Amino acid sequence: MERRNLRHRLTQALTACVLAAVASLATVTATGTAAQADGCYTWGRTLSSGMTGEDVRQLQIRVSGYPDYGAVLTIDGAYGPATRSAVIRFQQAYGLSADGVAGPQTFNQIYALQDNDCTPVNFSYAEWNRCNSDWSGGAVPASTARFNALVSMWKLQAMRRALGNVPLYISSGFRSYACNNAVGGAAGSRHLYGDGVDLTGSPSFCRLAQQARNHGFSNILGPGYPGHNDHTHLGTSPSRSWSAPSCGI
Repeated sequence: MERRNLRHRLTQALTACVLAAVASLATVTATGTAAQADGCYTWGRTLSSGMTGEDVRQLQIRVSGYPDYGAVLTIDGAYGPATRSAVIRFQQAYGLSADGVAGPQTFNQIYALQDNDCTPVNFSYAEWNRCNSDWSGGAVPASTARFNALVSMWKLQAMRRALGNVPLYISSGFRSYACNNAVGGAAGSRHLYGDGVDLTGSPSFCRLAQQARNHGFSNILGPGYPGHNDHTHLGTSPSRSWSAPSCGI
């Protein structure tokens, strides 16, 4: 009888240890940083106001579509008030605790949104650049054009989320001068810089132009602007240039 009771107590103790270990593991999984490195970029620390570094810059790229109405988030590696506000809006968009601090929950959401080449899951370099696969021949070096395209993709990802996760259809992205001339593009087109993109399909062109004002696009051209009744053009020009008269812009 004593042996049976001893075995029973040992079994209970072992079971309790196993359950405690499982609970501890679940806590780490839920609140700790990702166990495995992300294929694109892995953050190694929690980020908050006042911090600087490449990890802040990488975060800014991903939240560049959340700068608020008419604003453009500067990607400079400094976690200032504008970055904190963009992080809060990103957190709100995905139902996270909106405290403006980029920690495990925020990073895990970003990991879920990006592919191994750092593009957001709903957009790709291939669809953005049907002109010149090495990104050369435009108004800026190829590496700059490709980077500008990446930032614009993340802005579109934010816009897509705000529109209810509807697909956004790209008819034209990066263009070299040769490609731009071939389609009759404007001499200073943002397509030459890599950040210009034309959207077609649904939602309506006006809905696209109106929504884009919240997502870091300083160049918005749509219905009512010459040559833009069949698409909405978005880009990031040095100064704001919005014109879609048929849409009230």
